[in-house]
Amino acid sequence: MSGLRLAYICRHPVKSVGYEEIERVALTAGHPLPFDRNWAVSHEAAGFDQPDGWQPKLKFVRGWAEGSLQAIRAEFDDATRRITLSHPARPDLTALLPEDGPALVDWLRPLWPERRPAPAALVARRDGGALTDVPEPYLSILSLSSNRALGQRLGQDLSIHRWRGNLWLDGLAPWEEFDLIGRTLAIGTARLTIEQRITRCRATCANPETGRTDADTLGALEEGYGHIDFGVYARVIQAGDITRGDPVEIVT
Repeated sequence: MSGLRLAYICRHPVKSVGYEEIERVALTAGHPLPFDRNWAVSHEAAGFDQPDGWQPKLKFVRGWAEGSLQAIRAEFDDATRRITLSHPARPDLTALLPEDGPALVDWLRPLWPERRPAPAALVARRDGGALTDVPEPYLSILSLSSNRALGQRLGQDLSIHRWRGNLWLDGLAPWEEFDLIGRTLAIGTARLTIEQRITRCRATCANPETGRTDADTLGALEEGYGHIDFGVYARVIQAGDITRGDPVEIVT
């Protein structure tokens, strides 16, 4: 397929607490996107101190429970592990991870509803893995044309950051990404195999600019297409460097 390219690379160093776009990254076989969901904020009902391995998303503070979190933006420095968080309703916070975890949790508390278990601690897996929504070491691949198609159905532009994806492709037909399951993509010097669709939650209904719920993304998916899936999960099978703007080739 000609004209297919990598339009955006996005990551979320702290699960549900900020998104950012990056220009390039080195992928490792069998691992998710580097510094994507390396940390998460547990709540008081989580039942652990620091998790030994993967834990389900219901153990953490996340946008499903409070859409305002969707408006947090992040700037993360890989070398120093220093993160700056911003939100329309909060002063900016700059913190060193994980040392300044308590300050990050305190910054987050005013955005979290009192009716839910309170934010407790910044946590990371003891085995060094990511705290993504699924236990497999996936990264997510999404399509700009599918996002545009859904936005047209809703009558509004949809920010790509509603979906908390990793790699955004430009040049697919709407929903063609679902047809790539079982296929392998070449991006830069890396190779990725597409394995399954991603089922979505109501966090995607919140606007990442304002944090307010303003689009029934799930209803539009269900009514228009008979499902609530958006994007696909992929596994890195060959390490390599990828850069925004790279051509993408379907190799098998």
